[in-house]
Amino acid sequence: MSLFEGLSAFPITPADPSGRVDISALARIVTRIKDAKADSIGLLGSTGAYMFLSREERLRAVEAAIKAVGGQIPVIVGVGALRTTDAQALARDAKSAGADGLLLAPVSYVPLRDEEVYEHFVAVADVGQLPLAIYNNPGTTRFTFSRDLICRLSKVPNIVAVKMPLPPDDDYVGELSAIRATTSSAFRVGYSGDWGGAASLLAGGDAWYSVVAGLLPAETLALTRAAQAGDVEMAKQVDAAFEPLWTLFKEFGSFRVMYVIAELLDLCRANPPLPIQPLREEVRQRVAVVLHSLLDDLAQASSETALP
Repeated sequence: MSLFEGLSAFPITPADPSGRVDISALARIVTRIKDAKADSIGLLGSTGAYMFLSREERLRAVEAAIKAVGGQIPVIVGVGALRTTDAQALARDAKSAGADGLLLAPVSYVPLRDEEVYEHFVAVADVGQLPLAIYNNPGTTRFTFSRDLICRLSKVPNIVAVKMPLPPDDDYVGELSAIRATTSSAFRVGYSGDWGGAASLLAGGDAWYSVVAGLLPAETLALTRAAQAGDVEMAKQVDAAFEPLWTLFKEFGSFRVMYVIAELLDLCRANPPLPIQPLREEVRQRVAVVLHSLLDDLAQASSETALP
């Protein structure tokens, strides 16, 4: 299996108000992912609050995660930064700490042009010398990769995959066909946006880059394996159990909801980095009800059927 295939779990990065990473809590979280046997860990993605952390804290997080998983699961590290030289430094740090792959988003303040993004990726891929995935996340970066730009970047040494947002009109098949028509057979196309994870895999996507898998890896893996096996009915059954959580993600943002889930699971007690505000108590209660119902529903389904 390629590094950028299957279920990639994206954990939060617990930190104190000053941005100091709680490496003990992070180790607990990534160990949970390792024990569930997810296909990879997506460390320091958007869920991992990479843009809120200093270079030093990002390195501490990578080192702690690598140590905790002990080589038993690949770790893909987000290295996005405003300046190309900073992203290159982060790529070097990740490689020296033992990362297996890199994930790069075109972070910007001044809106970027295609050629600027292209040169940025070429520069980081060159110094990183690890398999690198394009992080197409217009919801946060406000930059959308054209298919032509993805095609150009797919020919750059070390750039081997793209992480896509959910497509318009849920046309996974059409989008996958269009991207694959202009990239090599080795280039991998996966999706983020948890409520579309099952659909993207059933349509033939290579990877699901999942927020919820960062804290509920075993439960998310059951959904992943059903979809990968083409078991439409099982995938729909498990996805239906997740639907109330997807609703909360859409209403409040998965980033905020995940911090509440982490506390409910007794994995850590941390708030999102300011200026992001923690959810109000009444919303936290809603998250608790949804989480407990989800776990109960999936436990019952597992006892009644052979969940993957």
